[in-house]
Amino acid sequence: MEFSHNDNNNLPLTKFESMLKTNHILFFDSEEFENIIHYYLNQGKIALAKKAIKLGLDQHPTSINLKLFKVEVFVFEDKLIEADNLLNELYSIDPKNEEIYIQKANVLSKRDEHQQAIDVLKRALELADDLVDLYSLIGMEYLFLDEYENAKTYFMKCLEADLQDYSALYNVIYCFEFLNQNEEAISYLNTFLDKNPYCEVAWHQLGKQYMVLKNYQKALAAFDFAIISDDTFVGAYLEKGKVLEALNRYEDAIESYSISLKLDDPTSFALLRIGACYEKLKNNELAVQYYYKTVHEDPLLDKGWIAITKFYNKNKNYQKALYYINKAINIDSENVNYWKLYAQINQRLNLYEEAERGFKKALDLGNYELNTWLSRGDLLIKLGEPEAAIKNFEQAIEFYPENAELEFRLAGLFFLKNEIREGEFHLKNAISHNGEFSFILEELFPSVSNKILVKNLLKQNL
Repeated sequence: MEFSHNDNNNLPLTKFESMLKTNHILFFDSEEFENIIHYYLNQGKIALAKKAIKLGLDQHPTSINLKLFKVEVFVFEDKLIEADNLLNELYSIDPKNEEIYIQKANVLSKRDEHQQAIDVLKRALELADDLVDLYSLIGMEYLFLDEYENAKTYFMKCLEADLQDYSALYNVIYCFEFLNQNEEAISYLNTFLDKNPYCEVAWHQLGKQYMVLKNYQKALAAFDFAIISDDTFVGAYLEKGKVLEALNRYEDAIESYSISLKLDDPTSFALLRIGACYEKLKNNELAVQYYYKTVHEDPLLDKGWIAITKFYNKNKNYQKALYYINKAINIDSENVNYWKLYAQINQRLNLYEEAERGFKKALDLGNYELNTWLSRGDLLIKLGEPEAAIKNFEQAIEFYPENAELEFRLAGLFFLKNEIREGEFHLKNAISHNGEFSFILEELFPSVSNKILVKNLLKQNL
């Protein structure tokens, strides 16, 4: 029997806790100790579980079940040698006890010896009456080994025994997805639904598989069946909203997302998507209202701040766009996407020093996209910092070693400095990579493009 503090039948637990307070030792039978220990372990109260195990073994020193709880605590505390020694002792007493094999497998798994854990669990299958938990444990060990086909087989066995084992169902689908077997997942789910037609989880997962294959009509039908099976299933309404968006049915998508908000606490995802739908419907007032609600609900959600910033950016209200991206940066100054938007907006406002700072910060945070290097370098040229621009483009070439856009810029910069040999070297490289980008010289370095030496090199090599 299991109990909780809200249970009227929790007399052994109350008696045990009273005993701890008074230090008067009372007698409990071994089953009562097992229930007490089980309760404390489920509650994560390890210290109390250990006290109960000690007192239990003092009163029932030969109880194998109480010693198995002791093993469980050893494993939890990473005392694997002690756990192993006790398991060996228990095995010599009761070699047909399946729980000994399960705990042995647990020890092996903790040591990353997953294949050995599987072998032990398969031996336990021969002893057990209830196989479902063992199938699940074996499936998890196969997942640790990245053996998804084998894992899938054992999770399917769980579902053959119990159609309500949704944890196993999620794991089966996870395996299908990892193996890119979307068609096979659809086939499996349809067969499963033939046996369990009102399983909202299976309908939900089926819809997600159809979404991956961009079969939106079938995805929509699947999510509708999930909602028929459980009209309070928030996840189904959210997924249905995504499908309706993909079908450009924005008003219907808003309705689906709105239902999810009524069923549960507002989610930033639903608020954001409603805002995006209103923006697609050109209802800018409601769009921005929902973007505000998004960041109010979850100030750490970068997509919310990015949506507001891009909204104002697109509508050429650059001052407001800058205001909101600055708010976002104040909350999370390590977000690369924020800094890139910050740079782009400042560039449009002709605030070149701030724009260059934004691109530099993006690079410092590991955003090594070609466009980030090019944008920052061009701003440094505009700001009259040729040395910094050269250094920027030379760093970029380490990531993009055969890029004509970088080479033409370096050529122009070195010719500007009258470092002719370096200029020729980079110009020849640029032409060999892709001469079509020679217009860069005219745009960024008009004085260089008019040099006779440069004109001759271009004529000879293009």
